[in-house]
Formats: sequence, C-alpha cells, structure tokens
Amino acid sequence: MTDPVAAGSDPLGRWRRLADACVLLDGFHALKHAVRFGAEVTVAVTTDRRATLALADELAPDVRDALDALVTEVPEAAYTSLVTRPHPTAVAALAVRPSRAAHLERLGHAPRSAPVVVLDNPRNLGNAGAVIRLAAGFGATGVVTTGTLDPWHPTVVRGGAGLHFATAVERLTVGELPSGPVFALDPEGDDLRGVTLPDDALLAFGSERSGLSAELRARADHLLALPMRPQVSSYNLATSVAMTLYHWSATGGAPHAVDA
Repeated sequence: MTDPVAAGSDPLGRWRRLADACVLLDGFHALKHAVRFGAEVTVAVTTDRRATLALADELAPDVRDALDALVTEVPEAAYTSLVTRPHPTAVAALAVRPSRAAHLERLGHAPRSAPVVVLDNPRNLGNAGAVIRLAAGFGATGVVTTGTLDPWHPTVVRGGAGLHFATAVERLTVGELPSGPVFALDPEGDDLRGVTLPDDALLAFGSERSGLSAELRARADHLLALPMRPQVSSYNLATSVAMTLYHWSATGGAPHAVDA
C-alpha cells in the first residue's frame, strides 16, 4: 500500500481541510466521469489502488494515467471515516464545484444547440441525480432545479455518477430561468408525439408529488403530455425526462458534445 506520508502527501488531512468546500465524488464511476469532463479533483483515495487502476484499464483507459496520478491508497478505516455510505468500488474523491457564473453563461447563451431540463421543485435526491445523468447523456445544455433541493447534494452527485461535470447544473427561481420557449409536461397537455421540440426549449417537469407549480405553469408556452395507458397515474420523473429527451433527439435534435 502506498504510504501517503512517505509519498510526500497527506490525503486525509487535505480531505478534511477541503471537504466542506468541495463536491464529493462517491465511487469509481463518479471520479472517472469528473476527470473525463475536466473537473478539478483536489484529492482521491481508495482502499485498493491496484484494483482501482485495473478498473480504469477495463472501463476508462482514456483517463487511466490521470487516475494513476490522482489516487492514493489509504486504510479501509480511514476511507470509511471520510464517507457516510461507502461505495462498492471503495473509491472517493473531492472536486471543485464549477463556477456558477460560467454555468449561467452557458445556460443563457443564445442560440442554444440543445434544451435545458427544468425540474420544478423536485423532492427526491436520487431522481434528480438520474435526470442529470440522462441530460448529460443526451447532450442537454443543462439541468436547472427550482425549490429547496440542492442539485449538488452528495446523493444527487452519486445518482448522477459524476456527470454533473458534463453539463450545467444550477438551482434557480422560476423568474431566473434562461430565455427560450417553455414546454412543460402535464397530463392535460397536447400529445408529445405531435410536437417538434426546438433546440432552445426549456423542458419543464413538475415535482414527483404535486406536479407543476402555479408559477412554472404560468411561465409555460406549451403544455405537453406523455403517451400513457388509461388508469396508469404517472411515470417516474427520470423516465419522463428520458422519453422527452429521446423525442427531441428523434425529431431533429441529436446528442451534442458539451464543452468541459
């Protein structure tokens, strides 16, 4: 095992100094994606460095050298003292949160080449993370949340597998949303299948429990409904976002590379 003192570093001390100001990357995949999309990783630890680099050889050879330089092996007790819910890959890291100003500039840039996903007062941290992972995969410009949920909460980042760094993720009020036509999902709306979604759209989804807020509904230019069998009450939030983004991509949009 690499001795952090002998190696001239103190990853545990650095972790404790930076933890409150940084984003927790929980697990190998979160670290892999963060590095791949240009995150500034300040410290990374694992209980088994050899196993971590073997994962990199298998799943992420493009960032293997970067991980080799970043990751320090620490005792299991030290690792578990740093994270509240140890990941099966026994990897954890801290990264600098991207600039809010840079994200706002990206979200507000015109013309946009891909939609912005808006989660209106979401409640479930895991659902929010799954949506961010979807949005990154489709090349969405970003994901905006309204309400009290912190889209950079560690559970959200874990659910997003570190792909927060592949898109612009911010919390805004409805009044602060970027410009563009708002297509809000609502059971009373027009069938999604008959609509072409423009690249500069804001795709808005209500909370899992109460749907669209009155404020967001008033801001909407179009209400859209997903096809659904009668007597089925709803889809999971991430499923609804996936269906809508797929429809956008299948009717003219396409996944776009997102600048790191």
